Amino acid sequence: MNAKRKNPPARHIIDSAVVRHDAEVKERLLDRAFALAFKGLVYAQIWEDPVIDMDALEIQPDNRIITIASGGCNALSYLTADPAQVTAVDLNTAHVALNQLKIAAVRHLPDYEHLRRFFVEADNKANVKAYRKLLRQHLDETTRRYWEGRDLIGRRRIGGFRRGIYKRGLLGGFIGVAHFIAKLYRVDLKVILEARNLEEQRQVFEEKIAPVFDRKFIRWLTNQPASLFGLGIPPAQYEALAGNERMAVVLRRRLEKLACDFSVDDNYFAWQAFSRGYGRAPDASVPPYLEAGNYDAVKARIDRFTILHANLTEHLRAQPDAWLDRYVLLDAQDWMSDQQLTDLWTQITRTARPGARVLFRTAAEDTLLPGRVPDAILSRWAYSEEQARELIKADRSSIYGGLHLYRLKP
Repeated sequence: MNAKRKNPPARHIIDSAVVRHDAEVKERLLDRAFALAFKGLVYAQIWEDPVIDMDALEIQPDNRIITIASGGCNALSYLTADPAQVTAVDLNTAHVALNQLKIAAVRHLPDYEHLRRFFVEADNKANVKAYRKLLRQHLDETTRRYWEGRDLIGRRRIGGFRRGIYKRGLLGGFIGVAHFIAKLYRVDLKVILEARNLEEQRQVFEEKIAPVFDRKFIRWLTNQPASLFGLGIPPAQYEALAGNERMAVVLRRRLEKLACDFSVDDNYFAWQAFSRGYGRAPDASVPPYLEAGNYDAVKARIDRFTILHANLTEHLRAQPDAWLDRYVLLDAQDWMSDQQLTDLWTQITRTARPGARVLFRTAAEDTLLPGRVPDAILSRWAYSEEQARELIKADRSSIYGGLHLYRLKP
């Protein structure tokens, strides 16, 4: 095994990942502003579809999975596929604390009803009592200090599970602002959740929601890169997302897919976007790790899940050759320079076992690797453009332009 390297402070790693030091002064200032915002809670819920992930990855019982953690919903959901190991890494201390809390909840809450109340009905005052009585003593000091500490406006962070954790964080705040702006135009975004079928969903979208994107103020607002910080989109990714179109057009198209292409009854991403939480019906759509039918399996396998406060490339550098089977990179590569991409894929290729797969998403439709990762590395991996387009069409979160799967060649 390679010798482990001491990682620099997370704030420096985030800065190096986001800030384009060769850019103009204005762009660098925007990058630094995003890096500062990204150090707090960004995603209380991850916005990649774990069902699509598992279909694409075809997880086997002996598989070791490495993934970027984010909110942890997907990493925990992979346990339902019965892998040997899931390791989640993240630079964001808030995301690490959230994952640690979820692990403790699966282990120590007494039954499924308590787990569901804590993370589905995440606005119940009983959750804070459960934290104090059942979870607090099982958390490490860093995690306790995070949840019992206060946010920028003085609220104890654990109180989010009494007032609505999915309304917090950068994304929660962004969605809240979107609802506020919609109401200024006399549009209640929740109404789409009352639609009885896809036809009614499309009617609501086209008659009530779509016209908002034609407003002059919305076109101007979405044309500012900082306006999408709440989606976790740094300035460099903003450019990839926009392409040659106005951002209002791009966002309208992505929201149309979310609102119209999947039944709201089966899409918890739509509920998060249009109601700022999960549905409360017993059969409401939730991430796989929170489904009643998966509770026993997730609880039995929770010891296979590890969360680390680490840089993905540096973590891989410390692993043995031919050690891992599945890699989930989320959209992190959209932030990376050519050198960072090369370093990452060098370590992925070295640590990959025969049959390994790499899954990632991009703001733009196309894969970003050709021409940026050396052919000597990339040529060892097989990529199917047609499959990529089928995967992204099926992704219920509807945020990304591309979803890409690479397989290690025999």
